Amino acid sequence: MTALATPPAATTRKAPGKPARAARRRWRWRRLITPVALVALWEISSRTGVLPAEKLSPLSQVLRTGWRLAEDGTLAAHLLDSLTRAGAGLAIGAGLALVLGAVAGLLRIGDDLVDPPVQMARMLPHLALVPLLIIWVGIGESLKITLVTLGVFFPMYFNLYAGIRDIDERLVEAARTCGLNALARIRHVVLPGALPSLFLGLRLATGAAWLSLVVGETVATQNGIGFLMMEAREFSQTDVVLVGLFVYALLGLLSDVILRVAERRALTWRRGLRAT
Repeated sequence: MTALATPPAATTRKAPGKPARAARRRWRWRRLITPVALVALWEISSRTGVLPAEKLSPLSQVLRTGWRLAEDGTLAAHLLDSLTRAGAGLAIGAGLALVLGAVAGLLRIGDDLVDPPVQMARMLPHLALVPLLIIWVGIGESLKITLVTLGVFFPMYFNLYAGIRDIDERLVEAARTCGLNALARIRHVVLPGALPSLFLGLRLATGAAWLSLVVGETVATQNGIGFLMMEAREFSQTDVVLVGLFVYALLGLLSDVILRVAERRALTWRRGLRAT
């Protein structure tokens, strides 16, 4: 008489995600400890006189000044001017970087003709070109937009170029063997392979754009966040200067968060290492 084999007991699977979500929540709260401690130390030091108020205004005063500038429309007007310049420079610089980076990365003749002069130009700090740019384009809006364009171009170009060149050539050969033409290979192989580097370059470029804008708006301008800060410096209004710095910091943080979200949505197929 043969014994009947009993089916293996069904294994119960725990609901996935709950411990991970709880750990992520604790991790987010932990990230706030240091910033909150620094802010509290800043406020206490300014209020007690350890930090002179004329050198560093208390955070509460900075917040009140920011609220006043926002209420009377001064901050919004200067912010709109700064965003217009940054957007124009970002569009021009990113467009040039995409075209020239793709040409240099995909074509051998493009690599020979485009990459050497770009490699030489990147050795020059673009902010050191301000005196020469003043002679070339004047001190108007063209100077600010040109500085932002130069700051955006190089991170975008080099990351796109590296992203294209790092693609495994065997993938391209496999696509060619499957009958894909050049445009199809770019769409299905090159573009997905270069997207991580492209997003990294875009994040670096936006940071360089804000840095370039700060410098550009300190040169013979009558509007913008940089002008607001320079005007406040003349009257030793450190609270207004700090408001401008906070605005630049928030703009940089917001743009980076937007790009991170876009990268996460565009690269859903990629699973990277997460901090534990």
